[in-house]
Amino acid sequence: MLRGILSYWIFPIISGVVWLGTLLGLLIYWCTDEHRRHYSSMDEHQTIAYISDVGASTLKPLFIAGCSVTTVFLDLSFGADRWLRHKGRLVPNTTVTEKVLSGMTIVFAIIGTCGLILLSIFDTARHSKLHNIFLLLFIAGYVISAIFICWEYQRLGMRYRDHRVLRISFWVKLAFVIVEIILAVAFASCSYTKRYNPAAVLEWTIAFIFSFYVFSFWIDLYPAVRTKGTGGYRGNKGMNEHMGQMREEQGIAGSDRTLMGEGHAAAHGYDQRSSYYSGNGYSGEQAGDGDEPPEWAEGDGAS
Repeated sequence: MLRGILSYWIFPIISGVVWLGTLLGLLIYWCTDEHRRHYSSMDEHQTIAYISDVGASTLKPLFIAGCSVTTVFLDLSFGADRWLRHKGRLVPNTTVTEKVLSGMTIVFAIIGTCGLILLSIFDTARHSKLHNIFLLLFIAGYVISAIFICWEYQRLGMRYRDHRVLRISFWVKLAFVIVEIILAVAFASCSYTKRYNPAAVLEWTIAFIFSFYVFSFWIDLYPAVRTKGTGGYRGNKGMNEHMGQMREEQGIAGSDRTLMGEGHAAAHGYDQRSSYYSGNGYSGEQAGDGDEPPEWAEGDGAS
């Protein structure tokens, strides 16, 4: 039973748990074991340590390991999303633009990965300039990656309006982009004006919010559990395209209105088509209760 449930959605869960655990470990260690110690890398008037200040001391191995595991599994989540859409286990990318957006999402995620791993290695105590460059690379890489994936999901959501998960994921990731950009600008401003305590608080906040962004990929990957061992959406590609053409001809392309309900399908003896609709998010009554089933339904074994 567990084997049937476990799937690619475990990647963002592992990534998010490791990242959250790393942050909490560093914060608790600094507050309890170190008793809010003032590190050599901190400004003389600074009383709140940056993540990198704590990560540059005794717990540097934990910091490097946490950053590495987090980003590797997050990148696996991006790769799994692309693979599952390619195989039809998730609603597929059907246009070149969507595939390009998906590719750019992965590219900038890898850039962010390099930034986070390298900033943990080149710590702020010994390599201050390099550390700041890699910090910028990390934040910019993942924020731009999130922008591309929002763009991709917005296009997918317009085509597959019956899949609520796409809308939910889009709004979650869009909220992350907006909030993180605002906080990143505030963080840069405080750092530039040497207001280090507010900057440190903002850095911890940005990092904790990032963990929720990581967890949000569970929303995207979990639906693949339901298509495991089936033809997925690829098997119905021709049907989807045909229905899209019918909707365009009727002037209701992309609307939530449906062409056929389960009750009407059962009355005419084509239950297999009914299961197709219910499995792909279509429900409701056909426009016109007395309409005959379309020719493609009759030709498919309807009585």
